[in-house]
Order: sequence, then C-alpha cells, then structure tokens
Amino acid sequence: MARMRFVLPGLLTALIACSAVLGQQRPLLTDDVDITPPGAFEVGAGVDFFQGAKFPLSGIKGDLTRVGDIRVKTGFASNVEFQVEGVLQNYVAITSINSAGAPIAFNGNSANDIGDFRISTKFKLRNETQYLPAIGFKVGFDLPNSNQTRGIGTNQLNVFGKVILQKKFGEVRNMTPRLNLMGNIGLEIMTAPTQLFSQNDVFLYGLAGIFRVSDNVNIVSEVNGRVNTRGVAPLGTESLGQFRLGAQVRASGLRFDAAGAFGLTKYSPQTGFIFGVTYLSPSIFTPAK
Repeated sequence: MARMRFVLPGLLTALIACSAVLGQQRPLLTDDVDITPPGAFEVGAGVDFFQGAKFPLSGIKGDLTRVGDIRVKTGFASNVEFQVEGVLQNYVAITSINSAGAPIAFNGNSANDIGDFRISTKFKLRNETQYLPAIGFKVGFDLPNSNQTRGIGTNQLNVFGKVILQKKFGEVRNMTPRLNLMGNIGLEIMTAPTQLFSQNDVFLYGLAGIFRVSDNVNIVSEVNGRVNTRGVAPLGTESLGQFRLGAQVRASGLRFDAAGAFGLTKYSPQTGFIFGVTYLSPSIFTPAK
C-alpha cells in the first residue's frame, strides 16, 4: 500500500504530461452516460477549498484544500469507458481534534496526505430515444492509497456500482442540447475501518443538470452524495452530501469550470469552492480509409 501511494500519482502525472490534456463533467460529481471517443483521453485537473470539513475516523475538523483533483478517462469502445479519479494531495488546517477518533501520528495544527484513488469502468447500455433516457452502468473500487494515521483518508478498499440515466432537451444547431439532465442511483460497500469483519452498505445518489447559456458558457448544478443504511454508521462511512452550483466556460480549446458547494449532512463540509480545467485529446486511432 505504501508503494502504491507514490506509484499511482506518478503514473497519472506522467499521463497528463505525455498526453498534454487536462476530465469528466467538472465540476459535477454526478456521472453522465456519454462515452469518451475510443482512443481519446479526457483529463481534468482542479483545486478545491472546503470550510468546516470533518473527518470522523480521526476526529479532525478544519479547512480542507485539495490540490490536484485529477479525473482521467478514455474510451475503449463506443460504449465502454475507463476512469481514474483521485486527489494528489489533501491539506487540512486543523481547528479541532476529537481524541475519541482513531489514532493519528502527526504533530501540529495541520495535516496532509494523498487521497484514495478511484478506478472504474462505465458502460453505455442503451441510447436515448425521443421519450426515454439513455441508460448506463458504472462499477469500480477505491484504492487504499491514504495513510489513516495522517487523519484524512480511511485507507480502505471499497467497491461500488450505480445506474446512470441521462436525457437531453432542446437540441439546436450542431446537435448541442439546451438542457442535459443526469441521474445516478447505486450502492457502495464500504469497509468499516475500526470494526473487524464489518462493512456499511451506503446508498449512492446524484441528480445534475447542465444548461447551455451560449456556445461557450454552461450553467451547472447538482445534488450528490451517499446515505448511511445502518442505524449508527461505523466511523468513516457516514452520510455525506453536497449541493453544487457553478459554470463551465470554453476558451482556447479548454473547458474551465468553477462552482460553489454547500454541505447537506452533519459530516459534510459546510461550504466550498471548486475550480479546474478540462481538455479532450484527439483520438490516437486513425480512421480506416
């Protein structure tokens, strides 16, 4: 696990440098059904700031800065996409520590650690029709990259699956929709960090919309999170939720994004600000003549 904490971020950094691309529908967390073209890479990078972040496993509370919020995806086929998501470094300015949490091994009023990266595959199961939405399915797992003694990550292996729905409305010139709606529903099996042979099955949800203001500007919004299905959630598996409202701006071949975030549950950060950039590379496959 320790080696993985250094190898995976290095591979991602190299990928970004080699492909010269910077992915997904940033700043949204809710997935869409659309598949990246086969042989193309879409890579997104951003920085997030969250006030009043809480880490129940360690008992830490403070302001969280996430540097290098990376999202990489590539198409394997017209209906299959591979994704890697994660944060290169988390920094927390600590305001309080509850000693009842799991043991931590650092001194001072700040902490930093790599994030737990997520690897997943998305499948497009059916195309959208005039009256019915497109349907997809995403399955994946979280890698235990973090060090729980740093107080930020849980260093656990979790698996998840979710159904994705998407419907576009008001298509105009260039087949660009005026409104793009996405919905996610699923289940994640989370290892209980402090309980032997135990887990928590949390319900996943997401509802998002992208409204096209002009050819270069979109307004985006969503509600996204997870819901604990046990009476008392094991530490590190509590309910989390966010409401996000922001914009996407296309310029110079890139898509810039920014959004405000507002926590919806007891353990969610109170407020936050997200911004980043996305670029889609050309396909490495040469069309057959």
